[in-house]
Amino acid sequence: MLILLGAIFVMHIAAIVILLVATIDNAWWVKENLSTDIWGRWLYSDGVWNLTELPEGSHYPKDYLQAVQASSVLACIFSILGIFVFIAQLFTITKGKRFTISGIFQFLACLCIMIAASIYTDRFHLDEAEGNYGHSFILAWIGFGLTFISSITYFVLRKKNQ
Repeated sequence: MLILLGAIFVMHIAAIVILLVATIDNAWWVKENLSTDIWGRWLYSDGVWNLTELPEGSHYPKDYLQAVQASSVLACIFSILGIFVFIAQLFTITKGKRFTISGIFQFLACLCIMIAASIYTDRFHLDEAEGNYGHSFILAWIGFGLTFISSITYFVLRKKNQ
C-alpha cells in the first residue's frame, strides 16, 4: 500500500508540474517567428523574443481569453490544494473516508483544465492557416488526463479502504 501511495503522490506532483508549465509557458500557439500563450504574444525579431499584448478583436475574444486564463489558474490551485489535502488526510482522517476530498480537488482541477483547453480549441486560431498548437497546449491536455486518472484513483482507493 505504501508503494501505491508513493506512486499516487508522484503522479500528483507530475500533474501539478505539467499544469503549471502549461499555464505559465509561452507556447499554446506557435509559428516560425511567433509564439502565443494565454497571457501574451512573443515575437522574434532581431534575434530577440519580445513580449507584446494579445491583439483584440475576433481572433482573441477578451471574455473567452479571461475564461481560459481563470480556468488554467484554478486548475493549478485545485491540484496544489489537493496534494496538501492528500498529505493531511493520510494522518488525520479514518480509513474509508481518507481520499474523498483530495479526489474532489483533483476532479475540479481536471474540469478546469479541460474547460480552458476546450475553449482555446474552439475559439482561438480558427481561421489561421499557418501555425500549430504548441507544447503548452499539449501539456494542458496531458494534465487533464493525469488529473482525471488521479481523481479516479483517489475515489477507488477510498472504496478499497472501507
